[in-house]
Amino acid sequence: MDEEIIIKWGFIGCGEVTEKKSGPAFNIIPGSRIEAVMSRNKERARSYAERHHIKKWYTDAQELIDDPEVNAIYIATPPSSHATFAIMAMKAGKPVYVEKPLAASYQDCARINRISEETGVPCFVAYYRRYLPYFLKVKELLAQNTIGKVLNIHIRFAVPPRDLDYNSQNLPWRVQRDIAGGGYFYDLAPHQLDLLQEFFGPILKAQGYCTNRGGLYTTEDTVSGCFQFANGIPGSGSWCFVAHESAKTDRIEIVGDKGQISFSVFTYEPIALHTEEGRKEFVIPNPDHVQLPLIQNVVEHLQKKSICTCDSISATPVNWVMDKILNKF
Repeated sequence: MDEEIIIKWGFIGCGEVTEKKSGPAFNIIPGSRIEAVMSRNKERARSYAERHHIKKWYTDAQELIDDPEVNAIYIATPPSSHATFAIMAMKAGKPVYVEKPLAASYQDCARINRISEETGVPCFVAYYRRYLPYFLKVKELLAQNTIGKVLNIHIRFAVPPRDLDYNSQNLPWRVQRDIAGGGYFYDLAPHQLDLLQEFFGPILKAQGYCTNRGGLYTTEDTVSGCFQFANGIPGSGSWCFVAHESAKTDRIEIVGDKGQISFSVFTYEPIALHTEEGRKEFVIPNPDHVQLPLIQNVVEHLQKKSICTCDSISATPVNWVMDKILNKF
């Protein structure tokens, strides 16, 4: 019997997302463990390693990538550095799992894909909602034709500003275009757009209007967009990140000729199915570590036990759509 392949991860970045959403999952999955962690901040790297019982820590990404005990890389840094670190890792022959969005621009996504193809080293992307039970239920309802032929799709999202948004001297990186690729739209819309393309196939047309209505930072805080899938289904979306508390909304509506499915992307409100039989709700729990199902699929892919399709090729259309809506090209 062949000896099991052990996937030994090196983390580049150890921010908030790694504390619960993703980090613990790498040690829970059989045949997977965290070998080393890196942060440019020495104390952060040391503290993270000590708290999570990781034996090695670095302050230089290249040193972590070159560690012979590390054979896969998790990139959990802001989007502007995703392409650089992913390309460094793939050129070193080490598979990559990168936080979403894949990069800060569609052009950087294309660079990642080119290096992945040239080296034959895979790059996976953390669009973990594809794998969560909550969204698999939505996919199941669609497959069961519960609402008939899908006619139209609409995304509605509105939240008030975060406390940090009022600190003009120390704004969060998520609203700094050179780091994030845009504002909060570039941080949150990827999950919504990826899910819809998972359900309905690629979006081939997109356009949008974006503006800054709150004046708290220079990037867009209010966005409206429309798009069309390859199968002809039209869709639209509205995003506002400076709304009043009373206007908070997290909702996607899928309208069919026999009913409608409504669900949230971030708050996991009960899935609502509306048909001629009335309204039915589904409460679907997700795992504590929400990235666990996807990371397990990535590990099994690297162990040659399964195939993970949540790769950089499948993730790139999300950046294309966002860049079209933001009129970046």
